[in-house]
Amino acid sequence: MENLVRYVQEKFVTKKDFPAFAAGDTITVYQEITEGAKSRVQFFKGVVIQRRGQGTTETFTIRKMSGDVGVERIYPVNMPAIQKIEVNRKGRVRRARIFYFRDLRGKKARIKDASY
Repeated sequence: MENLVRYVQEKFVTKKDFPAFAAGDTITVYQEITEGAKSRVQFFKGVVIQRRGQGTTETFTIRKMSGDVGVERIYPVNMPAIQKIEVNRKGRVRRARIFYFRDLRGKKARIKDASY
């Protein structure tokens, strides 16, 4: 049964080609928003907190500061409304899920650039 589900996911779910990104990277997600008959593209720029799941159920969480309030969004990787993803900065973190980032403020909330 599990093999059947994996086969259907690989065969029929369309995968989009997005750049490789991981926790600590700053990315911009362009999402198509439909309001009534109108549609527009809205972007959300923030730091990737985590990537989880695999295949069609893979998601990633982005966090940004809007004034003094932290805003997080969870996006499925295969979401049809996502137009494109841009990687603005590669960050160097030691963990795959940086939930401690939620508690940091000011200069402590900076992530070092990855120097490859």
